[in-house]
Amino acid sequence: MPGGAYRIGNDGNAERDKNDGGGFAFDNEGPAHDAPVGDFSIASRAVTNAEYRAFIEDGGYTRAEFWHADGWAIVGEQDWGVPLYWRENADGGWDEFTFAGMCPIYPDAPVGHVSFYEAAAYATWAGERLPTEAEWKIAARRFGCADDSGNDANRMESGFLRPVPAGDARPGRPSQMMGDVWEWTMSTYGPYPGFAAAVGEYNDKFMVNQMVLRCASCATAPSHARVSYRNFFYPHQRWAFSGFRLAD
Repeated sequence: MPGGAYRIGNDGNAERDKNDGGGFAFDNEGPAHDAPVGDFSIASRAVTNAEYRAFIEDGGYTRAEFWHADGWAIVGEQDWGVPLYWRENADGGWDEFTFAGMCPIYPDAPVGHVSFYEAAAYATWAGERLPTEAEWKIAARRFGCADDSGNDANRMESGFLRPVPAGDARPGRPSQMMGDVWEWTMSTYGPYPGFAAAVGEYNDKFMVNQMVLRCASCATAPSHARVSYRNFFYPHQRWAFSGFRLAD
């Protein structure tokens, strides 16, 4: 994507924001504003279980040079070594706990249940970085990924509550931007320029020490599966369906 000033944020216009919930938005999704970015590239899909396993097998959880200091402290304190719900099986492979119980991991499915610290460590190990919140939304809006992501954004209704492989991505167009995992960004969660808290909402109370996630996961209600939706978690949390894609 070429650099420039891009309009992001839901402004309540039902036609212009038809991919953003038909004009509906929570207060933290607006106001619409121009976000300046430099030239950037973003991965066509999320990082997979097999790719993340290569990070593990290369000593990713034992090499401090990949980690933020706070993340490295938690790795030691909580004995992290794999994503939250992975368990090694008797054959030396990996299973993960799902809503259907323990199941073998799909090697080509997005890795999930990782924290921001793990996502950032992997990105450093890979020589890349996480996208910013603005970059993620610009790419999703530019390529129409809310409508045509390559995956079903309504997995909650389908009953298939587990990330799956991306399939055949279209050349030059990102996939999996809806319906598999919430995707960590490198952006801290804070107000957009001109933000004013709406009566009865609470999002402003959480605008400290948290990181923004974008997308919609396999367990996201369809009403929340829109490009402008802003999710947020503390950087150490990994119980959610949280994964990531790379950028540079």
